[in-house]
Amino acid sequence: MIEKALQFTGKALNQFVKKKFGLDEDVVMINPIIDQSGSVPKENQNKIIISLIHIEQDTTKQFYKRNQQLTTGNYTRTPQSYRYNLFTLITPNFENYSEALKFLDASIQFFQINEMIDATRNAEIPTELGKLEYEFQKGENYMQMQNLWTALGAKYQPSVIYKMKLVTIVSDEIEGFDAGINQISTNTDPKS
Repeated sequence: MIEKALQFTGKALNQFVKKKFGLDEDVVMINPIIDQSGSVPKENQNKIIISLIHIEQDTTKQFYKRNQQLTTGNYTRTPQSYRYNLFTLITPNFENYSEALKFLDASIQFFQINEMIDATRNAEIPTELGKLEYEFQKGENYMQMQNLWTALGAKYQPSVIYKMKLVTIVSDEIEGFDAGINQISTNTDPKS
């Protein structure tokens, strides 16, 4: 689900930016800022890069569903599903600083317009995702951003962090089966 959530977000942002600026080429890419060798990937040049920088488990138990009804009326017992928040770094990587700021502004506009995306807002969202919520991450002070970019092994670039809320990851394994209840009998005779 992580990959699907990031790919869908990248595709939706790409469509928005292309339409906004009348572009023919794709401009959004899901990629790390720095590759494993410590250099900037060439394909990142003149692109908006979406990078996953952190994952946090959501601990609200009411969302967790373990049983799924079959067409026979019985139920499958599945492992507990969990929801996660994905923290994404949105970095316009452009040689021209003004272009980077222009694309950063457009990225922020996209997330402001699309605080929540579900099938009613975008029919292309994968059914497994259901919906995605985006939340601007404020409170990152200068030192925290410097530490983040240092940890990434890169020089700071204008960027923004968004939290992608409640991505569900479910195991497709079945732990067992339970019979469905077809009838409830009540005994109203007090002598029985």
